Amino acid sequence: MLDIKAYLERINYRGSLAPTAETLRTLQVAHLLTVPFENLSIHAGQPIVLEDEALFTKIVTNRRGGFCYEAKGLFAALLRALGFDVAMLSAEVANPGGSFGPDFDHIALMVQLDRRWLVDVGFGDSFLEPLLLDERDEQRQGTRAYQIVADGNYLVLMRRDQDEEKAWKAQYSFTLTPHIFADYAEMCRYHQTSPESHFTRGRICSRATEQGRITLSDMRLITTSDSDGEQVRQERTLSSEEEYAEVLREHFGVVI
Repeated sequence: MLDIKAYLERINYRGSLAPTAETLRTLQVAHLLTVPFENLSIHAGQPIVLEDEALFTKIVTNRRGGFCYEAKGLFAALLRALGFDVAMLSAEVANPGGSFGPDFDHIALMVQLDRRWLVDVGFGDSFLEPLLLDERDEQRQGTRAYQIVADGNYLVLMRRDQDEEKAWKAQYSFTLTPHIFADYAEMCRYHQTSPESHFTRGRICSRATEQGRITLSDMRLITTSDSDGEQVRQERTLSSEEEYAEVLREHFGVVI
C-alpha cells in the first residue's frame, strides 16, 4: 500500500487531500518543484523498473527523480490513493521535423473530475499546472500558451512561448485509451538501451523553480527565470565530475 504521508513529505505538500481540481493543481506544482526530471539511472547502469514499489523506493525513499514513465507512473499511484480517477495514456513525442515518435514514447495522465484534465509531471520544461483536456481554446500559463487540438483519432498538445506572433509547436500527440505499465515496457527498455534514444546520449537533471527552471545538461548548468514577462537565461560549464556531483546534491538533492 502506498505510503501517502511519506510521498507528500517528499514533495513538501501540506494542502488539502480532497480529490478536487485545486488539489490536483497544487499537487502537480509541488511535484514539479521538488522531483527532478532526470535520466541518471540510465547512465549509472541502474535498471528502471516500472512497478509502484520500485518507483516509490527510488523517488520517495532515495529522493531521486526519474524520466517520464517513472515520474508519471508514481504520481498516478499517488492520485489513485487519494481517490482521483486516473488513466495512463500513450503519447507520441513530437520530433524536430514535425513528425511524432512511436506509441508509448511517453506517458500522459488523464484525471476525471467534474471535467477532464491533462496532467504531466515528467515532460521536462512543460506546463506547470494541469490543462483542461476538453478545452480547445488556448490556455495561458505565465509567458506561455498551451492548446489541445484534435487531429483525427489523436489529440495534440501545442505550445507557444511569449510573443503571440510566434508559431505554435507540437509537444506530443495522444489518445484517451487507458493503459497499464506493461504496455510501456518495450519503449522503456528502448529509451534505456538504444543509442538512438536521446536519453542514452547525455545526462539530464531538471526541475521547475519558483522563478523558472534549473537544468543540469551534461556539464552545463542552466538557469532560467521570468523577469517582467521576459525569460532570463544563464549558463555555465562545470569543471569536473566532483563539481557535477556537488551541483546534483545542492540543487536537486540527488546523490548517485
